[in-house]
Amino acid sequence: MSQNEQKQAVARAAADYVARHLPEGAILGVGTGSTANFFIDALAALRGRLGGAVASSEATRRRLEAIGVPTLDLNAVERLAIYVDGADEIDPQLRMIKGGGGALTREKIVAAASDVFVCIADDSKRVERLGRFPLPIEVIPMAARQIGRQLAALGGEAELRQGFVTDNGNPILDVRHLVIDDPVALETALNQMPGVVACGLFALRPADVLMRA
Repeated sequence: MSQNEQKQAVARAAADYVARHLPEGAILGVGTGSTANFFIDALAALRGRLGGAVASSEATRRRLEAIGVPTLDLNAVERLAIYVDGADEIDPQLRMIKGGGGALTREKIVAAASDVFVCIADDSKRVERLGRFPLPIEVIPMAARQIGRQLAALGGEAELRQGFVTDNGNPILDVRHLVIDDPVALETALNQMPGVVACGLFALRPADVLMRA
């Protein structure tokens, strides 16, 4: 099975999960990225059952609306029963690195507002230890170089993602060579650096369910 076929298979499995577990008329959280796009395609058959969706990016919002799923601002929603999103890496404890598509901050916000986080990831994203994929960190522009120096002190090599700003108007640093022995401790430390908007470690709030093809 090719990687795209795996992505489509886990996306369909996630749509089946939503069909079984999401109350009719409830609001669904939807993530960003290539696997999430396959999930949105699979959602088309369920759009009549959904009360709407909260999108983690403008690209996802446009894709949802294109298949007839109304989107809502998270401020208009009390709580989300289910959030479905992909990952760049996921370990056996369902901790993740996310943000390859640049939507990590909004993804973290939607995940924090959700009761169940369903991760859709093909076999290539499953690792024993996080860190092979460069860790994305969204930063305030004026703090980029200062944060880069702090990351170097931790053993990381930060590179500004060229030609890219997030939906929030901020740049992303992609950080290589970090040793991630304790994802929770590292996420906590990165969150405390002045100028960090969000880091791509999802360890404090890991996934609850990993969909398999």
